[in-house]
Amino acid sequence: MNYIGSKHKLSSFLVKTIQQVVGKLEHKVFVDLFAGTGRVGRVLKPQVKQVIANDLEYYSYVLNRHYIGNTQRVDGEAYLEELNGLADKEGFIYQNYCAGSGSGRMYFSDENGKKLDAMRQEIAHWRQSKKLDDATYFYLLTCLLEAADKVANTASVYGAFLKQLKATAQQTLKVVPMATEEVPHQYNEVYQQDANTLIEQIEGDILYLDPPYNARQYGANYHLLNTIALYDHFLPSGKTGLRPNYQKSQYCKKREVKATFEHLIAQAQFPYIFLSYNNEGLMTLKEIQAILQKYGKYTRVEKTYQRFKADIDENRTFSSTDTLEYLHILEKR
Repeated sequence: MNYIGSKHKLSSFLVKTIQQVVGKLEHKVFVDLFAGTGRVGRVLKPQVKQVIANDLEYYSYVLNRHYIGNTQRVDGEAYLEELNGLADKEGFIYQNYCAGSGSGRMYFSDENGKKLDAMRQEIAHWRQSKKLDDATYFYLLTCLLEAADKVANTASVYGAFLKQLKATAQQTLKVVPMATEEVPHQYNEVYQQDANTLIEQIEGDILYLDPPYNARQYGANYHLLNTIALYDHFLPSGKTGLRPNYQKSQYCKKREVKATFEHLIAQAQFPYIFLSYNNEGLMTLKEIQAILQKYGKYTRVEKTYQRFKADIDENRTFSSTDTLEYLHILEKR
């Protein structure tokens, strides 16, 4: 999944740095408090004692319930085959997010919108009839979210749709098996909570923080993934069909972010804290350093990499194709 802030390209850099600072990881509890698609937790999952993943968004909770929560292979191929063979249905996605319904929105082709409705309704039916255990349910939802994202008619995020169907959006949606990092004797935990609330309830050895960097809310940028995952009925708002009263993070608010961040650090019961933040963020390098230095030994490393690109070049605040990623390191007193 092409995701804002994804650490897919930076995962080896992050893991190497964490190992250099912490040492052996096999007996450590690793907590990813802003987990997103779960990329960092997935990489560290086979190396640590336990992973705890959290994110405010429900689609992220679904992905992490599979990628982090499932520690043994899920036998779901027969279900996927059945889903791919379903007849199309005109449901909530088609009616509100496809052009053929008259909604004025074109997030998916008409065919794929109907396929999403048919598949999501069938998964719900299986769940209600107790045909699926938790592991299989979240596995199937993960497969569906990943498949939907591949054929979405967007420029990577769901804050807007394209006026014409792009080539990948014209392909037929198909659910395929998703990988499971198998660690049979590991018990992991996955939450969907505000990070500043959850931090007061958990503890561990390594805390990894990858909060939003800018004013763009994930609840708006990925609202349609939440809608597919929840499959609840509501009145979509505006041209883009936003969910009403979507959750907003304090980390996306210039006036709130510093106090919110310091509260998190103050409450964290972890000897090692790692913060990913880039040079385009709402908090400056000096502001972050000033906060972290209050709580222990502070260092940082940095790496240049290609920035996420989903908007139109002439609308950019930052025109560079590269960004500087800082990994702030706190050994907390």
